[in-house]
Amino acid sequence: MIRIYSFLQGIFVFFIVNSVFAQVSLHGIIKDNNGHVLEGVNVVLNPGNHTTSTNKKGGFIFDKIPEGTYSVTFTHIGFKSIMDKIEVGKENVSLNYSFQEDLLELQTVVVTGNFEPRTKIESSTSVSTIDSKTIHQIFPRGTADALQLIPGTFVDASAGEVFTKVYSRGISASAEDDTGWYYISLEEDGLPVSLIQHSYYSPDLFHRLDLTTKRIEAIRGGSASITAMNAPGGIYNFISHGISNEFGGEIQLQSGIQGEGNPLYRVDATMGGPLGNNWFFNAGGHYRYDDGARNSDFTFSKGGQFKYNVIKENSHGYFKFYGKFLDDYTNRWTGVAATNWDNPQAAFGQDFRSTSLLMPAFGASIPDGRNLANGGSNSFDPSKGVHAKDLAFGFELLQDLGNDWSIKNNMKLSLKEANWQTSISNAFVSLNDPTAYFISDTSGSTFPIGQVVFRDAQSGAEVARLDNSGILSGDPVQYIGEGRLPNDAIMGTSPWFKDNKADEFMNEFTLRKQWDKHDFTTGFALGFSDTSLFTQGSFAYVTYEPNPRMLQVTLENPNEPIIALSDANGVSNYGGLFFVNSKAKVSQLATFFNDKWKVTDKLHIDLGFRLERLNHNGSKDRFAPFTQTGGVDGDTNTAYDNGVLASTGEQDTFDYNYNYASYSVGANYKIHDNSSLFARISHGNKAPELNYYFNNFSNVPINGKGEIQKINQLELGLKSSLKDFSFTSTVFWSQLKNIGVTNFEFDSDNGTIFYTPIQLNTSRTIGIEWESAYQVFNNLTVRFNGVIQDPKATKWTVYDASGTVDVADDGIQDFSGNQLAFNPKLMLNVSSEYQKDKVSAFIKWQFMGQREGNVANAFQLPAYSVFNLGTGYEINKHWSANVLVTNLFNSDGLANFFGANSFGANANGVTSEFIQSNPDASFVVVPILPRGAILKINYIF
Repeated sequence: MIRIYSFLQGIFVFFIVNSVFAQVSLHGIIKDNNGHVLEGVNVVLNPGNHTTSTNKKGGFIFDKIPEGTYSVTFTHIGFKSIMDKIEVGKENVSLNYSFQEDLLELQTVVVTGNFEPRTKIESSTSVSTIDSKTIHQIFPRGTADALQLIPGTFVDASAGEVFTKVYSRGISASAEDDTGWYYISLEEDGLPVSLIQHSYYSPDLFHRLDLTTKRIEAIRGGSASITAMNAPGGIYNFISHGISNEFGGEIQLQSGIQGEGNPLYRVDATMGGPLGNNWFFNAGGHYRYDDGARNSDFTFSKGGQFKYNVIKENSHGYFKFYGKFLDDYTNRWTGVAATNWDNPQAAFGQDFRSTSLLMPAFGASIPDGRNLANGGSNSFDPSKGVHAKDLAFGFELLQDLGNDWSIKNNMKLSLKEANWQTSISNAFVSLNDPTAYFISDTSGSTFPIGQVVFRDAQSGAEVARLDNSGILSGDPVQYIGEGRLPNDAIMGTSPWFKDNKADEFMNEFTLRKQWDKHDFTTGFALGFSDTSLFTQGSFAYVTYEPNPRMLQVTLENPNEPIIALSDANGVSNYGGLFFVNSKAKVSQLATFFNDKWKVTDKLHIDLGFRLERLNHNGSKDRFAPFTQTGGVDGDTNTAYDNGVLASTGEQDTFDYNYNYASYSVGANYKIHDNSSLFARISHGNKAPELNYYFNNFSNVPINGKGEIQKINQLELGLKSSLKDFSFTSTVFWSQLKNIGVTNFEFDSDNGTIFYTPIQLNTSRTIGIEWESAYQVFNNLTVRFNGVIQDPKATKWTVYDASGTVDVADDGIQDFSGNQLAFNPKLMLNVSSEYQKDKVSAFIKWQFMGQREGNVANAFQLPAYSVFNLGTGYEINKHWSANVLVTNLFNSDGLANFFGANSFGANANGVTSEFIQSNPDASFVVVPILPRGAILKINYIF
């Protein structure tokens, strides 16, 4: 018995010892095709689903691996995946691989616009990505500017970091300058930056690009109809850094100049790593001080943001806590005067590259029409621009429930504020135009005829004195003395005060089940926004010249009291041009499902459906001019406070529901491992934004809800990733119906600014977009993307108010069949990138084709080109230096058109007949931003 026991014990020990000795380590080093080690490569070993990632030296290791046959997979963003079969015996295994660059990241997994992660080549959507390397090559001019690299995307970033426009495939008509992201979902880590939009309140106010963004994913149209919240035109998702197994980060110092030597200083930082027990963190942000690309007498932008995330991994998934604090001041550039309709040239001494026409800094106190009885007022300083604040907290989880079930939930709470103190309009107003004087007091209690004196508001020195006694009978004004105003005009501009707040909550939940040939996802999305808006507009007396000065204006008729037409700062008609005081609650609920059906090994089809319901509930105050004798201050000798618009106590309410269904069907056929065909048909909807209520229905009941716009899209594409050449190309057709169009106009007879009645229109765009990259040799890559399209306004009418509120002389103009405004037929991006050892360089060419300046097709914005240049040197493994130059040749491209150069004019007011009658008239255009150069010093740790 003892012998048997000893024998069995020996056998047991033999197997244990041999098993232990048979467990070996599997290790290696991963490099790119230039010999640089790669950190963060995901390594998966099967069977067993062992996972790890490479460290800073490119190394990885698996310990105690038993004998057997294994498959090992290496994946890294920007490189083609590597799969290999290996045999593990009794000795340690060393594996060394060199990654081949995935030129268009077609084998990279994307999460945007899909209900489950897919590689780009397997996706049945038109998706593009921008990696961290390319983000480092972007000149720091804002979110929209970065998106110019994405094919088929129209970007107008001429105003700066905010007040931008982004759209694609002709889905553009309601994307006005003040709601430029109308059809687009700007997202951070899968959730919208903001749920709502209205005039001067778009998501770009609350988003800044810095080192905390690891990559950008972009979906143009297609599946956005069923995966985005009320944004069928596309999704632009900025994705933050995730898990890092070793502590490290990057600090970036930037210093440069823009325009005529205006300085820019900026510091970015990001860091992350393990916290122990499967906890990880990332944190970072930026701060900047920027005098701006054009000339003004104040700091154009200052401030920054801080972002973080904390991630806990477990055996079934992860939990993530994240947040952001944005506290930022910036501004936006306005238009510049031009003449010569056929070949626009800057006029009145202005310059397309340097002129801003923004009011200089000053400090005024303007009565608050919401609270005049209690002496309420608003401080106003145009140097503050827009002060945006966003405090956001979120929680995301992904958990495997077993049996091929999984759940994912992402929720975010944010508190937003946006306070505008800036100017709108910078039009030419002739001294021979009665508007120049009567706009100082629209209550009619002042008759500003006689001797008018203009003084420099800062120095008090008299600039000009004139007599306008004959102006109402058509006689020109007469100067008294030698003083003159530049260009015999003042600038028609309004001190524009807006105070916006929004408390928002959003959540997206998905439940996923995989079996056999189906991958089914269902879930819901919800969002709530509690927002308030106050808008107040005054008038200001400002010189019409490239560097405007504020003017203090008085009426000084002999033997009569001196009447102040402006205050000491030059502000006039306190709160008399605009008044909007509104509140709204927006609730958005959606449910969706999607089934990805694997028909064969090469063909899969996905079908998605979304039901959505929006509710807009709110109120809008009625208003009237304050009627106290002598105005707010009771002084009959101060005219500037006589016409303050104030709440009457009455309100017009709205409570409307918008219900709609959207669908999208896609198919992907895998030709071979590196090529696929895809097709998609989609029907989406766009419910009105809050500007529908806020901008319309002035002092009248809100007696109807807005129209839901309908978006129909078809696309057919090819994706291919060869050894040295990758490309995608997509043929598309898109149609936008029920487009509500209204114009912003000024009635000079009574000093009223109003919006014209809405017209419902339709547009159609067909085209082809492509993205390609060719590795000429190991160190040189050439990239080429673009779009050729035919955008048409198939049915289009414009309400013609003839410049007055009176409807007796109104009419409707029909421009059906014309080219759709602001949509080029051709956009191109070509770049060449070189990297060898420690040296890198790139040059990029952006071409923007000719665009129609309005739907009348009366004025064309000429085509233009922009070249960007960069070079870098890796000093050692920690330090590097880069120089970036944007708009290398200082191109004078024109990005936008605001119509005739008169106060309250708009682009649609310019017709062929108008140009024929006014061949020498000036008009307002917005040039692209001038040259900028910056030095970046990076420290990686």
